[in-house]
Amino acid sequence: MTADKVEEAHRIVDEAIEEHFTSTGHALAAVCLLFSGGNDSTTLAHIFKERADYAVHVNTGIGIEKTREFVRDTCKTWGLPLIEESPPPGSTYEELVIDQGFPGPAQHWKMYQRLKERALRNVRRRFVKNPRKERILFIAGRRRQESKRRADIPVSEREGSTVWVSPLVNWSNADLNAYRKQHDVPRNMVSDLIHMSGECLCGAFAKQQELEEVGYWFPEVREHIEGLEKKVRAAGHPEQRCHWGWGAYKNLKPSRSGPMCSTCAVKNDLELIA
Repeated sequence: MTADKVEEAHRIVDEAIEEHFTSTGHALAAVCLLFSGGNDSTTLAHIFKERADYAVHVNTGIGIEKTREFVRDTCKTWGLPLIEESPPPGSTYEELVIDQGFPGPAQHWKMYQRLKERALRNVRRRFVKNPRKERILFIAGRRRQESKRRADIPVSEREGSTVWVSPLVNWSNADLNAYRKQHDVPRNMVSDLIHMSGECLCGAFAKQQELEEVGYWFPEVREHIEGLEKKVRAAGHPEQRCHWGWGAYKNLKPSRSGPMCSTCAVKNDLELIA
C-alpha cells in the first residue's frame, strides 16, 4: 500500500511538471522542497530528496531553534542543499508585533504573508529571472485529511511564476506512519514533544496554555516571547495585544491559514468545531 502511495506521489509531481512546464514551454527554474522540520514534512522530504534541487526552510524568527538545527542536520546527512530564508527587513516578527501588537486569529493571514510568503518570494526571485519564460516548482506537504479547510485543496496550482504541487494530498496519517516505519525516517524531537514543528510560533492560532507547554520543554523560547511582550507593552498597545496568544482566550472567528501552515489549519478546524 505504501509503495502505491509513493508511486502516486511521484506521478502527481510528473503531471504537475507536464501541465505547468512542459506543455506551456516554460523552463523549470528549480524544484524546491518545502521543509518545515515537522515529522510529516520530513516524510515528504525523504520521499523527494532525490528529485529536489533544494530544500527550503523559512526561518520565521519566532520558532524553536532545535527545529532549525534538525532541518540543517537532516539536509546535511542527505546531501540535500538547503536554503534557509528569512522574512525581509520590515516584515520580521519583532517589527510586526512592536508596530501592531501580538496577533489574534483575524491577523493570521497577515502573519503568514509577512513571515512566510515574502520569504518564498525571495526564493522565487533567486531562480526565476524571466517570469514569462521560467517558473519555479514548490513541493508542499498539504494533505486533504489534515483539516476541513484542506479537504478540497488542488493537487497542483499556479500563482504567477510559482507552481505549487501537493504530492501527499491523498495520504492519511496511517500512510505517513507506515512509510516512516518502513524507511526509518528521522524524527524531530520538537514535534514529538509539543506535537507541532515549532518552526513558527506567531501565536495567532495559539491554544490555551500553549506558551506554558512550549516553555516547559524550551524555556529559552518562552523567555524570548516574554521579552517581546515587554517591548510590545512599552510600545503602548492595548493590554490585550501585549500578550502572546491572547486569541486563545477569546471567542473569535478563525481566519485563513496559508499553504505552509498545516498545524494552523488543524487548529483552525478545531476552533470551528468547538
